[in-house]
Amino acid sequence: MRHFDVQIIGGAVLHDGSIAEMKTGEGKTLVSTLAAYLNALTGEGVHVVTVNDYLAQRDAEWMGRVHRFLGLSVGLIQRGMTAEERRFNYRCDITYTNNSELGFDYLRDNLAGNSGQLVMRWPKPFHFAIVDEVDSVLIDEGRNPLLISGEASKDAARYPVAAKIAELLVQGLHYNVELKDNSVELTEEGIALAETALETNDLWDENDPWARFVMNALKAKEFYRRDVQYIVRDGKALIINELTGRVEEKRRWSEGIHQAVEAKEGLKIQADSVIVAQITYQSLFKLYPKLSGMTGTAKTEEKEFLKMFQIPVIEVPTNLPNIRKDLPIQAFATARGKWDHVRQEVAYMFRLGRPVLVGTTSVENSEHLSDLLREWNIPHNVLNARPKYAGKEAEIVAQAGQKNAITISTNMAGRGTDIILGGNPKMLAKEIIEDQLLSGLTQEAPNVEVDGGEISQKVLSKIKVKSSSLALLAKAALMAKYVCKSEGKSWTYQKAKTLILEAVEMSQSINLKDIEKLVDEESEMYPLGPTIALAYLSVLKDCEVHCSREGYEVKKIGGLHVIGTSLHESRRIDNQLRGRAGRQGDPGSTRFMVSLQDEMFQKFNFDTEWAVRLISKITNDEDVPIEGETIVKQLLALQINVEKYFFGIRKSLVEFDEVLEVQRKHVYDLRQLILTGDSESCSQYILQYMQAVVDEIVFGNVDPLKHPRSWSLGKLMKEFISIAGKLLDDSFAGITKDALLKSLGQLHDSSSIDIDSFYLPNLPKPSNSFRGIRRKSSSLKRWLTICSDDLTANGRYRATINLLRKYLGDILIASYLNVIEESGYDDAYVKEIERAVLVKTLDCFWRDHLINMNRLSSAVNIRSFGHRNPLEEYKIDGCRFFISMLSATRRLTVETLLRYWSSPMESQELFL
Repeated sequence: MRHFDVQIIGGAVLHDGSIAEMKTGEGKTLVSTLAAYLNALTGEGVHVVTVNDYLAQRDAEWMGRVHRFLGLSVGLIQRGMTAEERRFNYRCDITYTNNSELGFDYLRDNLAGNSGQLVMRWPKPFHFAIVDEVDSVLIDEGRNPLLISGEASKDAARYPVAAKIAELLVQGLHYNVELKDNSVELTEEGIALAETALETNDLWDENDPWARFVMNALKAKEFYRRDVQYIVRDGKALIINELTGRVEEKRRWSEGIHQAVEAKEGLKIQADSVIVAQITYQSLFKLYPKLSGMTGTAKTEEKEFLKMFQIPVIEVPTNLPNIRKDLPIQAFATARGKWDHVRQEVAYMFRLGRPVLVGTTSVENSEHLSDLLREWNIPHNVLNARPKYAGKEAEIVAQAGQKNAITISTNMAGRGTDIILGGNPKMLAKEIIEDQLLSGLTQEAPNVEVDGGEISQKVLSKIKVKSSSLALLAKAALMAKYVCKSEGKSWTYQKAKTLILEAVEMSQSINLKDIEKLVDEESEMYPLGPTIALAYLSVLKDCEVHCSREGYEVKKIGGLHVIGTSLHESRRIDNQLRGRAGRQGDPGSTRFMVSLQDEMFQKFNFDTEWAVRLISKITNDEDVPIEGETIVKQLLALQINVEKYFFGIRKSLVEFDEVLEVQRKHVYDLRQLILTGDSESCSQYILQYMQAVVDEIVFGNVDPLKHPRSWSLGKLMKEFISIAGKLLDDSFAGITKDALLKSLGQLHDSSSIDIDSFYLPNLPKPSNSFRGIRRKSSSLKRWLTICSDDLTANGRYRATINLLRKYLGDILIASYLNVIEESGYDDAYVKEIERAVLVKTLDCFWRDHLINMNRLSSAVNIRSFGHRNPLEEYKIDGCRFFISMLSATRRLTVETLLRYWSSPMESQELFL
């Protein structure tokens, strides 16, 4: 492979920290090697981020050879890897991963209990990233935060009851729906019926809150449709990614929605969850000092990339001129008319021999069209979220360019496999090898639901395989049977497929002479792998001849024809589908067909009467399409309005998340300093926390403008003693309010103070725990901090307050250091306890803070009715919540440590 000039331009764009817009088939995968290699030379690590595991693995194997040849190490992150494997791969110069694995690794690292559990390159895990399909990751998936959840309340029994209530309620009478933002509102009649059925006086009763369950049940009923938003498999409701059409087994909807869907389908209810860590993709990728991306469609969203990420979009010219024909959009009054017309167009193209790719928006629609084509006996392939199709995804897409091939697919975004006119010879050769050898290698039948063993009629042309290839195939098949029989091996279906895949990879990485040598070597009695590799290479030559000949014929009759069956909420997604035709200067054509009953028009309450009137003027037949500039302009205007609406939602989410982003960075940076810092720095945090707790107690009970006699000294001493507990000796515990007041008066009147041996007159001295240079230095730093901070307001008694802070801080810290010394434990054990308490306390309060912030984000919208800005309200209250959280964290950390060391044997179970 050699980079085209335009690919070198693309590499320069990536290195510059911009987004390279390159059309489908222009070789973005190869382009990424240029910027990845150059930026990996610093040794700080480069992440190449794709949209799924398959593409990450393919690119790591395919492009990894380039980097290894040039002396760099290449890592790959895949689902199911152990922490040790992840740690090793993140340490490589270039790491291939997918966006969700990267995000979850970052979140898991910030839930780690010790530094040994970290997998990323801390303290600087992010250096430079190249994001493939960057628009899909940062814009489309940007609306859904990554969440790590823990088990919460045990309310599973309520969901089935709420589902039954939802069945009783009638839309329009008992509740109203807003399709645009997926919201439900109960009417007075609905509330009355629900309360009667549930035998409760108040649906929103705090002690018995049924409202959330009923509202979720109604949302599951109206907005979450089987085979559109999810599929049911093995007793589980599995989410379908609306952008890629793939099933996401590990993902669950939050806030009780998933449980409501399970109840609707009569499935086992999984436990409710509570968020313990969350981040959006926008916030995640903002952590990279340098970020770039590749996609075929980003120019329409350039303003958004510039506004939110400060990344420009640069259009890279195509290597060859684009000669694809984009035919005018056709509009139909009814969905029935549209689907009939799609079938007619597919049938016409099939008679011509042209390959056709039909894009649909859901599993439901793809299977409806499949049924229509079966009625006319048109052979075709289906590719959607059903596992029996997903198992053969790469093969189906790779052969979608063959003559007479008809492929119905849900969303094509991020499929990552080029549609080559005439078919993909490598995939075809692999399929022939599997057809010939799998029966000899395994007795196990393929699992139709997983392996795609029975796909609707294949459209594979008859390939003329030469006699030499047939002989090698026969030899490999015979050897496979003999090895199984003689060695008693009984491979599973998946193991047999893996064996063939390894042989295919061998054929690509070892030259022909070396493979022939391996076959002839006597040291290996049954060289099955090399024999299969040799057969594959021979069959591949035949397939290349066949695909080249067929590709020439397909080009002559017009190339690939793409049919879009509805407009998406973004022009960019439609352009991704169009981009499948006309790659690398090939001929091709596209056509979009829409009906006024399509979901987008219904969801956004668009006035489609104008189109109905226009159609009725032209024809009385509602199934006849209309096309032309007027209809195209109107439809595009509607689509742009939808784009603006979703841009507004994303902008609002980003602005709200920026508040949490600052807080998250502070907490996670602190957490990593605690985990990866040295023991001394951890101890310093403890001492700082103790002084901060003392300061809060003092500030809550004094006034620098008033004489100490008006201060709440009794309350101050009570709070201080309650924190310090058993650590303070009896002499200090007996100090009265009057004694403290007298001491402060003497202090105020004194002319000079020795800060090294400072204590309040007539009160107990702090024990001599500040021996040694390090502790004296620490004490001095603390004093300088107290004097220089602006926590104390200016006033006549400011100096007295600062000295009181210093004295009480010295008492608490000295008592703490003494009791540790007396305990007899070594320093390593002490630091381990301190680190564990710090981390666990911070995690506990951060988890509660996330719940509070999520509730706040929902609550502040109501304040707009009072003419207050929800975002400003969120910032103010969010800041207040965060300050309170940090204060509570410090106090509980100090209380826990003081309680632990006052009786360590009783507290052994606390944090070990």
